[in-house]
Amino acid sequence: MNPESAPVIRVLIADDEPAARSALGEMLREEGYEVQTAADGYKALGKIDEWTPDVLITDVKMPALGGIELMQKLRERLPEVAIIVMTAFGSVEGAVEAMRLGADDYLPKPVHFPHLLVVLERVLKSRAIQHENAALRSQLSAGGGQPGVIGQSKPFREFLDLINQVAGAPVSVLISGETGSGKSFAARHLHARSPRAGGKFVTLRCGSSAEAALERELFGVEQAGEVQREGLLAEANGGTLYLDAISELPLGLQAKLLHFLQDRTYTRVGGAQRLTSDARVIASTSHDLERSAREGRFRDDLFYRLNVVALRSPTLRERRDDIPLLAMHFLRKYAAQAAKSLSGFSERALGVLLNFDWPGNLRQLENCIERAVVLARGSEIEPRDLPRELMQKQRGDESLPTIPGASLRELERFAILCTLEHVGGSTSKAAKILGISPRKIQYRLNEYRSTPQSGVPSVIATKP
Repeated sequence: MNPESAPVIRVLIADDEPAARSALGEMLREEGYEVQTAADGYKALGKIDEWTPDVLITDVKMPALGGIELMQKLRERLPEVAIIVMTAFGSVEGAVEAMRLGADDYLPKPVHFPHLLVVLERVLKSRAIQHENAALRSQLSAGGGQPGVIGQSKPFREFLDLINQVAGAPVSVLISGETGSGKSFAARHLHARSPRAGGKFVTLRCGSSAEAALERELFGVEQAGEVQREGLLAEANGGTLYLDAISELPLGLQAKLLHFLQDRTYTRVGGAQRLTSDARVIASTSHDLERSAREGRFRDDLFYRLNVVALRSPTLRERRDDIPLLAMHFLRKYAAQAAKSLSGFSERALGVLLNFDWPGNLRQLENCIERAVVLARGSEIEPRDLPRELMQKQRGDESLPTIPGASLRELERFAILCTLEHVGGSTSKAAKILGISPRKIQYRLNEYRSTPQSGVPSVIATKP
């Protein structure tokens, strides 16, 4: 266990029986929990002034201040704390009352320790799901329903920060990234955050038409002194012109675009008058434009004009932590369209989504969820509802650690993640196979999330 990279769960035990209190505390410490104990409710309340627990395990009947009163007072001060009550075997009235008042679970006394571990992990998992759902709602609300601004992973937040940083500068921007990774969103976000937000955002898809048609669309058309078509440069005056798939722009048009970027003037097709446009140009590409310029397939002088500021849209593989947020957004969207009531994803389905490499990025994820919503037969998306190709691993033999050469930490990581995949994400089953405690696996998973490593299996969604 690495306490600096994995949060330690704090458990407060309140029980007036010294032997039971001490035994529970020692056994939980051996499982990796941080434990404090108290002989009654008042002493337990005194502990939280300087030590905040994640879980309270309390006997229902104690002198001075009983478990139910302790639970109520603790919840007033720490509403997020999870609470498990213990009650004498055969006497469940107190436990029922505690559950009615908001306890998370209960245990009969004498406590069977393996049962306590199961209940404790179930309660912690339930709390984690509640927090995750709250985070989902917050993220989806903050994103205004737009998938482009949904994300909390470090690569994505850094990408957004860079967009916000350069949005106000009146320079050309080149956005690179894989197909479906959100380059169009980045361009629109730049426009929305810039002083030009009040102007138009217009798009030219550079590979959509022949050169003559693209030229008319970009520069406009004039015949016998009469304007037949204004053109996108005129339409984007004071706003933003977005050149999608700039690598597909024909060489002849590349020269004319370069001329515009140099002196901000252009001429309509069939016209002679020099016109001006104050359009900011943002271009995007899925190809290595610098290499294309070296090979003569793209003008190097135009590349340097466009590449004043370079942004790279992160792939979905780099921002796996955002997959649950994005998947839930798409599920809500398509469930509403299909008039279906779907609550979310099963743990196995979410594990499949998290473990896929998504070569098509956001676009592929959206199409996958749309299909799953149509095929869903229950209240949740299950693996059977997902496309077959998601079950195929995208990692080859290079994922195996090299021996000799791999450290013990790397070998442990590989063993834990491979075992979790084999048992479908069950921490208890994996722990039994590996001969370690479920808590150690949870700690290691938290550590792996904070320090991602390529070339090893990715198992994030686990179950007891």
